[in-house]
Amino acid sequence: MSRAALKTHKVWRVGANVDTDALAPGAYMKHGIEVIAAHCLEVHRADFAGAVKPGDVLVAGPNFGIGSSREQAAGALKQLGMAAVIAPSYSGLFFRNAFNLGLLLLTCPEAESLQENEHVQLTYEGTTPQVLTASGRLLACAPVPSFLMDMVNAGGLVNVLKQRMAAKSSAASDASLSA
Repeated sequence: MSRAALKTHKVWRVGANVDTDALAPGAYMKHGIEVIAAHCLEVHRADFAGAVKPGDVLVAGPNFGIGSSREQAAGALKQLGMAAVIAPSYSGLFFRNAFNLGLLLLTCPEAESLQENEHVQLTYEGTTPQVLTASGRLLACAPVPSFLMDMVNAGGLVNVLKQRMAAKSSAASDASLSA
């Protein structure tokens, strides 16, 4: 695929140590994900939830997603249509919740060099994602295991499991027909 054909993603920036309460504020946890997402990151960026567009990317500093294990933190970003989060490091619980919900996380040591409103392209060399800037600079990211990319491509773990169940059901049906 030529570089011109790759989709570009607008960068939104936040700092380091963004916690799950900023992503999914506790005051809204009694509501559905649509309401929670409408308040995502409002303590850091009042404009974020109302202005972000599907396909945009969030760039953060180290320790993104620290705090509680609430999966709504990743769910709010997914609900807003984020294509990916790019950061040097993540909380382990947030990392797993994000992939379980189908949200792509890219671990890039140089993430903080990306600028607000910059447009980037996400490319892959096997299981290793790269971030390509408009100026042609390439940021290497940590490899993403194929089983995690399968979750992202399927839209989350539940969809992966549904696909597996459907495949097993189809195989069992085929086996009974040939018997």
